[in-house]
Amino acid sequence: MFKKILIANRGEIALRVICACRELGIRTVAVWSEADEHSLHVRFADEDVCIGPARSSESYLHVPAIISAAEITGADAIHPGYGFLSESAYLAEVCEACHIKFIGPSPSVIRLMGEKSRARRAMRKAGVSVLPGSDGPVDTEAEAQKVARDLAYPVIIKASNGGGGRGMRIVRSADELAPALRTAQREAQAAFGIGDVYLEKYVEAPRHIEVQILGDHFGTVVHLGERECSVQRRHQKLIEEAPSPVMTDKQRKKLGAMVVDAARAVGYTSAGTFEFLMDAQQHLYFIEANTRLQVEHGVTEMVTGIDIVKEQIKVAAGEKLSFSQHDVQISGHALECRINAEHPETFAPSPGRIDAFSLPGGPGVRVDTFAHAECTVPPNYDSLIAKIMTHGRTRDEAIVRMRRALEMTVIEGIQTSVPMHLKILAEPDFQQGRISTAFMDRFLPAPKPAPAPATTPSTTPAA
Repeated sequence: MFKKILIANRGEIALRVICACRELGIRTVAVWSEADEHSLHVRFADEDVCIGPARSSESYLHVPAIISAAEITGADAIHPGYGFLSESAYLAEVCEACHIKFIGPSPSVIRLMGEKSRARRAMRKAGVSVLPGSDGPVDTEAEAQKVARDLAYPVIIKASNGGGGRGMRIVRSADELAPALRTAQREAQAAFGIGDVYLEKYVEAPRHIEVQILGDHFGTVVHLGERECSVQRRHQKLIEEAPSPVMTDKQRKKLGAMVVDAARAVGYTSAGTFEFLMDAQQHLYFIEANTRLQVEHGVTEMVTGIDIVKEQIKVAAGEKLSFSQHDVQISGHALECRINAEHPETFAPSPGRIDAFSLPGGPGVRVDTFAHAECTVPPNYDSLIAKIMTHGRTRDEAIVRMRRALEMTVIEGIQTSVPMHLKILAEPDFQQGRISTAFMDRFLPAPKPAPAPATTPSTTPAA
């Protein structure tokens, strides 16, 4: 087992990894930017190293600084968390060269699954249903127009690397394609350093279903059931739940077995998530795989009782998974609300000092957060400040507990998404599980009508 792990991340996920390490008896190293000097992950780690200024490109995304911090502290492994460098094949390769264990899949698997057009081909070869789309990246408008005609509108442009809604545009007509293509390429280049994009058939108002897997280095791959992540705004997840309210046990076993076979086919190890869209006929189509821990992994932990982070660390240390597929049992239902520092109606960021901070407890409640009273939420990073999760014997009980937990949440000094979550939970469609990726449209302001064309003033006198 590792003696010391450096956590190449910040915020609540850094604290989550520290918790797992403490239970395993592993010392931890926190890295921090100048904006995070007083963050809780710095306080609770055994050691800490400043790796640069607030700008993430000069700190949390700066591979030489992270490797140097690992070497000077004697860390024998690096856990990347999620976001930042968590899906960086380059970081994984540098770790190998420096004899530091990267806690994640191999560089070759990260690269394969990170390039979404290649991942689609690999999944198709493994027998997984994939949405129709371009065979690889499209570079020119002419090429994109041809692919879009073959697919038939609407289509969606996606960044070949990365995720989180960046480099993504829905196109409903040929006239919209050229500007959307250029915008998506610019966004992809800015966000991921690679401007490659590809085209895919767009499914109207699908459900977003994802399957959690774990694999070790002895050929064992298991799935931990599915999560539903359909409540989204601009491709950013807001509420996740496990299991999906529409999946039957038969569907779950079939989908899980298919994902396990596909993961084995590409030599997958560590934690990972295979994501699918479900259309109105409940057909499932693979869209991408995330070769890292997901933000929403906690709801799966709550319904299975399996600590995904600890298993991830033990697998990286060369141990076998501590359980088999037969041991995985789904018990009850879990929800997660992402609490963001943003205006609940306009979604504008709301960084700043938190004056009062009190989070809920009680039966079936889990909170993962880095925030506390008198801390400052910096404007430099993602606006997520807490994840409130609830577990119940039924979905209805999990919803009731979530409503109670949100009502007992006190965060003053900044605005948060708590009021929006309460509105979502009160919606009959949400309560009945009638959700899709278009669910949040009802909460968004209607687009302003185009101004009427100017007319020449009449010289006729009014009647």
